Amino acid sequence: MSWSQVKSSDRSYSSPVRAEQAELTKRRITDAAYELFLERGYPATTVAEIAKAAGVTGQTVYNTFGSKPALLKRVYDIRLVGDEAPIPLAQRPDFIAMYQQEDPVRFLEGYAQLGRELMDRLGPLLLVVLAGAQAGDSDLAAHIDTTNGERLIGTGMAANRVNALNALRPGLTVERARDLIWTLNSVEVWHLLTGLRGWSSDEYAEWLGKAMCGAVLGR
Repeated sequence: MSWSQVKSSDRSYSSPVRAEQAELTKRRITDAAYELFLERGYPATTVAEIAKAAGVTGQTVYNTFGSKPALLKRVYDIRLVGDEAPIPLAQRPDFIAMYQQEDPVRFLEGYAQLGRELMDRLGPLLLVVLAGAQAGDSDLAAHIDTTNGERLIGTGMAANRVNALNALRPGLTVERARDLIWTLNSVEVWHLLTGLRGWSSDEYAEWLGKAMCGAVLGR
C-alpha cells in the first residue's frame, strides 16, 4: 500500500469520527445553554458561561452556531421536535398520522395532545423567553415574533384541515379559526392553567381539545 493510500484510508476513517465528535459538541452546547437559560434567564447567561458548562471555548460556540440568538433558536427547535434529527415536525410520522384523521373532533383532540407534548418540552423555555421579551430584550422579542409566526402557520394548517373535512362552524372563516386555535394553544394559556392554577398536563390537554372543538366546529 502506498503512502497516499494510507492517508486516504485515514481520511475516510477520521471523517465520520470528526462528524460524530462535532455532533456531540453541538449537543453539549445546546444542553448547557438550555439549562443555563432556565436557571439564569437568557439575558444574564453569557456565551462564555455556556462554553464553560459545555467544556468548550467561547469561540467554538460562535463557530458552531454563529451567535447567541441563533443558539437560542437551535435550542428551541430541538425542544420543539424532541430530538436533534433534522426532520421538521410536519414530516414526523405521528404528525402525518394525525392529519390523516377523518373525524374533526378526533383530529382536534389529537392536535390538543400534540400541543400538550410541545408545551411539556417547550413551555419552561418559552416562559423565560417571553419574560425577557416583555422586559425589552430585542433578541427575545425577535425570537417571539419568529416562533409566533411559525405557530401561526401550524394552526393555519389545522384550520385548513378542519375546513377540508367540511366541519367549520357556519360563518367562521379559515383565518378566524386559525386565530382561535393559535390563541388557545399559546404558552400564555398553558401557563395560566398548569402554572398558576395547578392543572395537570392531562387536564390541560383534555380542556384544550374541547375548547378548540367548541370554538371552531359546527354541530
